[in-house]
Amino acid sequence: MLLVAAVLSAACFPAHGQGTKADSERAAAMEQAVRGKVLNERLAITWREDGRLIYWRELGEGRRTCVVLDPETGERQPAFDHAQMAAVLGAATGRALDPERLPIARIDWSGDSIRLALEGDARAWSFDPAAGAVRELSIDELGTLPPRRRVRPSVTRGGETAVVFVNRTSGPIELRWIDFEGQERSYGTVAPGASRRQHTFAGHVWRVTDVEGNGLGVFQAGAEAGVAVVGGEPAGTADDSPPLRRTNAMASPDGRWEAFFKNSNLHLRRGDATNDALPTTQVTTDGTPDDPYGGPVHWSPDSKHLVVLRTRKGDDRRVHYVESSPRDQLQPKLHAYPYLKPGDRIPEPRPVLIDVASWQAVPIDASLLENAWSVSEIHWTPDSSRFLFLFNQRGHQLLRVISVDAASGVATVVVEERSPTFIDYAGKLFLHYLDDRDELLWMSERDGWNHLYLVDSRTGSVKRQVTKGDWAVRTVERVDETRRDVWFLAGGVRAGQDPYFLHACRADLDDASLVVLTEGDGTHEVAYAPDRRWIVDRWSRADQPPVTELRRADDGRLVCELERADWSALLATGWQPPEPFVAKGRDGVTDIYGVIWRPSNHDPARRYPVIENIYAGPQSAYVPKAFQVWNGARSLAELGFVVVQVDGMGTSHRSKAFHDVCWKNLGDAGFPDRIAWIKAAAAKDPSMDLSRVGIYGGSAGGQNALRGLLAHGDFYRVGVADCGCHDNRMDKIWWNELWMGWPIGPEYEEQSNVTQAHRLTGQLLLIVGEMDENVDPASTMQVVDALIRADKDFDLLVIPGVGHGAAETPYGR
Repeated sequence: MLLVAAVLSAACFPAHGQGTKADSERAAAMEQAVRGKVLNERLAITWREDGRLIYWRELGEGRRTCVVLDPETGERQPAFDHAQMAAVLGAATGRALDPERLPIARIDWSGDSIRLALEGDARAWSFDPAAGAVRELSIDELGTLPPRRRVRPSVTRGGETAVVFVNRTSGPIELRWIDFEGQERSYGTVAPGASRRQHTFAGHVWRVTDVEGNGLGVFQAGAEAGVAVVGGEPAGTADDSPPLRRTNAMASPDGRWEAFFKNSNLHLRRGDATNDALPTTQVTTDGTPDDPYGGPVHWSPDSKHLVVLRTRKGDDRRVHYVESSPRDQLQPKLHAYPYLKPGDRIPEPRPVLIDVASWQAVPIDASLLENAWSVSEIHWTPDSSRFLFLFNQRGHQLLRVISVDAASGVATVVVEERSPTFIDYAGKLFLHYLDDRDELLWMSERDGWNHLYLVDSRTGSVKRQVTKGDWAVRTVERVDETRRDVWFLAGGVRAGQDPYFLHACRADLDDASLVVLTEGDGTHEVAYAPDRRWIVDRWSRADQPPVTELRRADDGRLVCELERADWSALLATGWQPPEPFVAKGRDGVTDIYGVIWRPSNHDPARRYPVIENIYAGPQSAYVPKAFQVWNGARSLAELGFVVVQVDGMGTSHRSKAFHDVCWKNLGDAGFPDRIAWIKAAAAKDPSMDLSRVGIYGGSAGGQNALRGLLAHGDFYRVGVADCGCHDNRMDKIWWNELWMGWPIGPEYEEQSNVTQAHRLTGQLLLIVGEMDENVDPASTMQVVDALIRADKDFDLLVIPGVGHGAAETPYGR
């Protein structure tokens, strides 16, 4: 990014500059100035046992009030007497508390009493509104998070939440977020005897240390705000259950048998887990270390059969790298990790059916299982007559749901999905068995759009296309087998709106009737009441702050608007909303969607260099649709640039034809659409100077950024490519074979940035972390080698001790 800014600035008119010290200082000041300037941007909503919902309404200048609302009537009132609570809590804690600025870090209801913790206080309290009194609680009564034994990378398991860290140690503690690569990022300290409410997301992992870095605890955030107590007596450990004496033993449903694996083979023994002396039977004898039997074990409900997997081992490719500057020693370290690449021999699984009475394997027709990528979703029918499973063939052009008769081993195809391009099993796969009617719910793009189908699980016939239209099912949230309906998020279902906007929907499995539960012209995120009678719908656009509504879950009717975010203070800072922009793509017909960010001091009479933030990975779409006050694109724009982001053809979430553009064609990266879109935007806004266009991205975006210079050097003049997968033969197997195909074809070499490096024009900065375990860092170095051989000028930044996303480190930025 820095090189993009510096080189594009060099051609600026003398009277104006981009990326100057003054621009940087103004951008930094703007980022600080806009914080907290949107009121009621996100409501923290909880549901009471009596069916009412509660949330905090922000009033401005740090003031807020807690509101309780009856969803039946839409009527709301204060959840408690704020002045009363301030008075009694102030007396108990010795603090002067403002009723409109109560420093509550966590609050919940227990009957008629209110339990809470205050910011900066390691104690908990119970407030009785009727008696006007408080009593001190153990912090554990608020429901503490159990500490974990091991540090793991964060994962995303839900929306925004919080952890209240309580410091019961004698010194300050430091909070460290463990990112998705397992790297630690410090979030400051908490004083002894104090607490802090830390915003986070469900599934994120936090490590707590003392100021010298000694570990004090590891906690993982849940969906609801939790309390993490550091020091004192721990509340328990998430991973502290005693190890099972037989960790690989799997009992039959009737308890008579245990299956286990030993020396690559399947064994059975009587199910008395207290007696190690019971005789065992070796059921299989042909398992070897290179072709072993393994778990998990899938027992039939009647315990007469079981299914295991036998997996022929694949290649043992390992990627090596040198950690040049380890923090714990002077000398470098050599690291290695398993990493299959396109074309490698993969582990090949196949299911094995075992008849318990005869101790014999029942043969299954192997012709349906050739070149297996995976065997998954193994499922027995309740009557134990058969089991079904999902077969994904390598090359990702064939998916099958196969049914196997338990008595004979005869296998039949229930669902067969074929594609001349690819089947997006990674992003558009859904299979749900409906046993009560011998059905399954299946996701497919067979009609050109991603939809749901109800299939007879015995005959394989499609009983009903549950969803249909020129729009796409994005995520299935719930199948209600009692009501016979499916709840999901869809894009493009509201005519006239951006097709990437998400809306909540429900469809009936029996008559395919569709109810769109959300309405506003924006992208929606929804949360359901515990009884699923009500929907809290929060929707926004890139250029509009959130509106939070309460809707009925049966028909989507609006009950009331809870809050409409107030951004007047934000606009008063000079902050300008980004501009969503639509233009035709390469075919002159298809609408292409993107967003434009301009500096807050944008002058329409000036000419600004243009920088594209690119990521064209086919697994998703990337243009922000929801409201954001600040992000990386805006930070860059504030330095004096017009920054754009576009989803071109070949990315996901539109039609199958739109997505198929990427097939064996990742080098395309939607550039014909992107360039057409940028030119259309500049025709509308003459301040966009298309003689100075830069591009940057990381990972697949790093591959794309360099490809822009190589294939479209007449348009893109400067590029920054971070940790790029520059040659798809060098990158991880699943991602590349899914889009580029298998067996390896000539497209891999033709579209490699290494083989095309000689075409470089313009200014290039390559960035890579030496410890990248997502994309082999040698991929960047092979580009370096090719550029040197072609006698091309470029810049290179290798960051020691850093993994994937090196440009997102403070120095990289």
